[in-house]
Amino acid sequence: MRDPVNGQAGGPANGSAHGPVNGQAHDTPAPRLRSAAWFGEGGAADGGLRTFSHRSRMRQLGYLPEEHLGKPVIAILNTWSDINPCHMHLRERAEQVKRGVWQAGGFPLEFPVATLSETFQKPTPMLYRNLLAMEAEELLRSYPVDGAVLMGGCDKTVPALLMGAASAGLPAVVVPAGPMLRGHHRGRTLGSGTDLWAYWDEYRAGRIGGCEMAELECGLARSPGHCMTMGTASTMTAAAEALGMALPGSSSIPAVDSAHHRMAAAAGARAVAAVREELTPARIMTRDAFTDAATTVLALGGSTNALIHLVAMAGRAGVDLALDDFDRIGRRVPVLADVRPVGAFLMEDFHYAGGLPALLRRLSEVPGALHPDRITVTGKDFGTYYEGAEAYGPDGTASTVIRTAQDPVSREGGVAVLRGNLAPDGAVIKHLAADPRLLTHTGPAVVFDSYRELQERIDDPALGVTEDTVLVLRGAGPLGGPGMPEYGMLPIPAYLLERGVKDLVRISDARMSGTSYGTCVLHVSPESHIGGPLALVRTGDPITLDVPRRLLRLVVDDAELERRRREWRAPPARYERGYGALYAEHITQADEGCDFDFLARPGRNPAPDPS
Repeated sequence: MRDPVNGQAGGPANGSAHGPVNGQAHDTPAPRLRSAAWFGEGGAADGGLRTFSHRSRMRQLGYLPEEHLGKPVIAILNTWSDINPCHMHLRERAEQVKRGVWQAGGFPLEFPVATLSETFQKPTPMLYRNLLAMEAEELLRSYPVDGAVLMGGCDKTVPALLMGAASAGLPAVVVPAGPMLRGHHRGRTLGSGTDLWAYWDEYRAGRIGGCEMAELECGLARSPGHCMTMGTASTMTAAAEALGMALPGSSSIPAVDSAHHRMAAAAGARAVAAVREELTPARIMTRDAFTDAATTVLALGGSTNALIHLVAMAGRAGVDLALDDFDRIGRRVPVLADVRPVGAFLMEDFHYAGGLPALLRRLSEVPGALHPDRITVTGKDFGTYYEGAEAYGPDGTASTVIRTAQDPVSREGGVAVLRGNLAPDGAVIKHLAADPRLLTHTGPAVVFDSYRELQERIDDPALGVTEDTVLVLRGAGPLGGPGMPEYGMLPIPAYLLERGVKDLVRISDARMSGTSYGTCVLHVSPESHIGGPLALVRTGDPITLDVPRRLLRLVVDDAELERRRREWRAPPARYERGYGALYAEHITQADEGCDFDFLARPGRNPAPDPS
């Protein structure tokens, strides 16, 4: 029987033939531990005053020397918080990670780090992704730790932790938070986000009332865990697994499933082994790993946000990954996951149908799609993640949740990269979640300069919005948002919803929730706030969207655009001090991953002197 954590037939939780202790023969010479620079390796006088002081303070914490001296010290970076429902179970799950570390002969230390709650943090947790990345990097750099377990799942958390770990360079294993249980409402199965948007539009159109919305409120999100659709959270945890930085099969385990407890313990044990084997992120997060992660995201019909995050993560790993790589891969990789918002099922269905190992097995049948021989955090090659994996349907027959390459959800990947005079550095669209009739469209623009203006005016019939209109929102990019809030699924006027119109072409320099849908062009780069072409659009201007040709064009004479450009004035600075000012001074554009320029660039960052 296949273990749901690692996809191995039988055997211990970390996929090692040597048992759950450390995944290597006990007589294998161990590398000198980084933590020994703080604690020494011998008696009371070993290492001088500072090591004596550090050992004394460990005793103050209640630890005996034999508990930690000479053992790999594993930092557990825990993003648990009372205000983050995606991570509300991670306080408990950290105990299972510790159990695995202890069993493997390591010494665990739990570090609370910033929590990025997609549901509550304003204006957007994307504003703080780089802050968590910095915190993770500097904690790992400045404390006496040899490796790390990275605990998170909510959208920005996994990329932030991996960015920090890649920069710190210590062995690390990701523990994905896991999706919540499926929602329920009046006999229907609900997907968080996706069904929220759909029901809200029905409410705005007057087709359902307040009582039903109150019921929906109670049934939409009903357990710990992140969104159970193929939103950004599920996409990025799957990307972490595809990179080889999480245990095989771990990314889709429901947060409340007992397999999640076992996976957490296995990850703790594996982190100890990774230290002993010197399996650093630099060895794992290679160019081949990132192309496999991009391939996986596209085969999942994953979130457009993944493009920004993977570009930023690759930059930290010293890997060149560009928007055009995603478009190139997407043209030859089919979508195999029939999961909302592109498909019909939810993450619970996906997991019990075989999870990511089953999808990777079917994806591997596409010639050249994956690189099976690269190393992963398990110490084995990537091909072992999906070797022998099967996809199962609910009745034991062939899975309808995880399709074959011969019967895909779509022959092409779910995301396209657009260019043209409106987006010279690129824009993205999740075209599988769009109305097909709008994928080749020209219509007049109706422009909003801020999200607040959009909210206040969108239902005003005087705007003259019709089915042909192209809604344009600017001032919502990395700098203008600030932080690229998920405003990109611009609302449709209520009077059009009442007439049954469910989609319009919508263009912005914002992002969109991975659970969203519609003909939404996103991440227009460069953004309007720094004078990108989106800043020059005026209401009434014709705009052409042509997804098959990957084109986004403002149909206005070049001379007129140049005149408008000369008249444009930069908006005043939003922040005069604090983190916001630091962010504004150093944030890069969407096509570059929205990292800070001083973090993304190569260069020396010396390790601290523990003395």
